[in-house]
Amino acid sequence: MYCRGPWRQGTTGRVKPGSEAQGEIRQLSTLLEISRALSSTPDLKQSLLRVLEKLEAHHQVLRSAVTLLNPDSKEIFVEAALGITTEGQRARYRMGEGITGRVVQSGQPIVVPMVSREPLFLNKQRRQPGPELSFVCVPIVLGKKPAGALAIDLAFAKVRDFESVKSFLGVVASMIAQALKLHRILEDERQRLFDENTQLKSKLKQRYDFSNIIGTSRPMEQAYQQIEQVARTTTTVLIRGESGTGKELIAHALHYSSPRAQKALIKVSCAALPETLIESELFGYEAGAFTGATGRKKGRFELAEGGTLFLDEIGELNPATQVKLLRVLQEREMERLGGTETIKLNVRLIAATHRDLEAAVAEGSFRKDLYYRLNVFSIFVPPLRERLPDVVLLADHFLLKFARQHGKSIKRISTPAIDMLMSYHWPGNVRELENAVERAVLICEGQVLHSHHLPPTLQTAEASGTALGHSLDEAVARLETDLVQDALKSAKGNVARAARLLGITERVLGYKIRKLRIDARRFKGSVS
Repeated sequence: MYCRGPWRQGTTGRVKPGSEAQGEIRQLSTLLEISRALSSTPDLKQSLLRVLEKLEAHHQVLRSAVTLLNPDSKEIFVEAALGITTEGQRARYRMGEGITGRVVQSGQPIVVPMVSREPLFLNKQRRQPGPELSFVCVPIVLGKKPAGALAIDLAFAKVRDFESVKSFLGVVASMIAQALKLHRILEDERQRLFDENTQLKSKLKQRYDFSNIIGTSRPMEQAYQQIEQVARTTTTVLIRGESGTGKELIAHALHYSSPRAQKALIKVSCAALPETLIESELFGYEAGAFTGATGRKKGRFELAEGGTLFLDEIGELNPATQVKLLRVLQEREMERLGGTETIKLNVRLIAATHRDLEAAVAEGSFRKDLYYRLNVFSIFVPPLRERLPDVVLLADHFLLKFARQHGKSIKRISTPAIDMLMSYHWPGNVRELENAVERAVLICEGQVLHSHHLPPTLQTAEASGTALGHSLDEAVARLETDLVQDALKSAKGNVARAARLLGITERVLGYKIRKLRIDARRFKGSVS
């Protein structure tokens, strides 16, 4: 059994027949209730208070307290208490100080049969004058280390089985220790997730800050100004531009530069979802709203509460969904599919489209009133062919990104390769440029990315519309010129060193420089 009989008290020490068994049953019943109390709530303080209430209800405990040890400050504090004044609950102990401090330090229980006669008893909990009390304090041990103590006051009795009391409270203290262990594990995990979430949000904010959007061309400067003007507001924004221009990147920048940055950014591609699912995805549904709806599901609007909802390709919405979206924008409220409850919304809407919405309104495929609700503040993202000065900046950015990602040591892009990038018309915009550079990085084995590493579409005259056909001799001469110029650039105009880099003699290289009409002097002092 857990204890050696009930908590006997009286003047003779006699025990009535069956009282010991009854006491054990009462203790077991109490332990069961304590177990339930400790698992009933994740709030440690509340669960400990319920434990103390069980002791008070079933074992005539007059006052009780659970004290815990702060592992950092080594200070002992009252975590939960019953029958003790507010001032007493603020009491603090040092290890070894008073009865409680000694119990925590030694890990051994202490019994004070008569509190009034114990000189070491610290009255920090400010008990009121009254009848004589007995004090029992047992340690709470976690992983063989002191974690705190459980202390109770009982009415003084001339005969009391304190061994039984200590044994029983020891079991209770062990149960509290396990609850404390679980609580600390959960707190550590919660803190880890909180720190991880904070770190990820910080990284996202840094990654998507609009200052990191690459481009110095005049069209992009205008886009930056518009982003700055609207980022810190709650205004609905419509981002327009061709596919691949970076509309989603600007939506991220708007969100993470706004006061809503700590809340969620929920993204929905209206073109990627079937018409039969788009409404349930946006607005959610109640159980039984349609076949297969077995439970309630929140929609994207609810998930974005307090944050931002980004609707990409909004021009693809069907007419029925357009009507519901219009109501959300007008009234800032909605109902789930199959539901009657009106849900208030605090969501900022950012939409994007590559379609000509004015033409869609004229032909009747897009509602005029919705168009006006969306087109409060428009940001136009220019195609890459209209911001050619940004091509080199973007290409260098992607080169650094993918070289790091794929473990390559590529340092730069050759001049002919840059000329090829600048000559292409980029129908796929920035996305096509990013893919082209990643492919080139993957197949490049040296430290310089050359034109022959670029995709065939950029090297083919028919695809680019920018180059004329060349004979084999002309093609070889162009490649030879490319390699010689790169070697001279790396050698900073030093012909002898450039020859060694190419694996030929200085005399042969001099001949090729004259034949290809390359001015080696212009590479002196260049940075490779």
